[in-house]
Amino acid sequence: MLALESYGDVTRLRFSTAVSRALGYEVSAYAVRGVLIDTGFAAVARELAGWLDGVRVGGVVVTHHHEDHAGNLELIARGGLPVRIADATLNAARTMGPLDLYRRICWGSPPALRSPIKPFEPRGLRLIHLPGHSPDHHVVWDAERATLFAGDLFIGVKVRIAKDDEVISEQVRSLRRAIDLAPERMFCAHKGPVPNPIQALAAKADWLEELIGESTRLHAAGLSDRAIARRLLGPEDSVRFFSRGKLSKEQLARSARGGERSPLTPDS
Repeated sequence: MLALESYGDVTRLRFSTAVSRALGYEVSAYAVRGVLIDTGFAAVARELAGWLDGVRVGGVVVTHHHEDHAGNLELIARGGLPVRIADATLNAARTMGPLDLYRRICWGSPPALRSPIKPFEPRGLRLIHLPGHSPDHHVVWDAERATLFAGDLFIGVKVRIAKDDEVISEQVRSLRRAIDLAPERMFCAHKGPVPNPIQALAAKADWLEELIGESTRLHAAGLSDRAIARRLLGPEDSVRFFSRGKLSKEQLARSARGGERSPLTPDS
């Protein structure tokens, strides 16, 4: 399913399926300045292709390699549209192995990226490396219009789960760097337009810093990550079982107290 929303110069493409909606998930791509930001996920390839047939798009920008953002990259490349993509994101997309079952159920399995990528430099848009959600995570910044396309940098203030490759301390630094841009508008890949973006970004950074402090203190006192998560974030819900622990409150507590990070090295 594709639903379109207009915010002046920005078009929001809201992608979902019956399965993703049942699980409480959807993802958005954005069109601005004749550029598409992100590609959605494989299960909505037909909807994306239909939309592309009816509009003029000069190129595509990809924020990071996760399958709900880069899942239709092969469709884009095969169609000949140029793409602005960081080297680390491109490498990850080309070498991505089979997805975990919970990710395949929600988003579908993206086809292997085999087509060559034509380089693209979008006028008026800047790709900025702000990691934490993933090592290769980027945002897209429109300085002239003070508009931030945040990818998965924000998602929400008091997010209570994390994936196994998230690094919370890096997220805090990235949130502070995004605040320094002084965005007047912000579009999140999952929440859509976010009112008062500077306040929202600061609130999330403050929340994560508080979580880092408490998780570190409790870990030093001998508590396990599971016990820390239960005390600070409440009991786990069905998403932990569904993801076999790879998306959970325990993962958030682990990362907050400084657990190991993913080996993927970003480069812009």
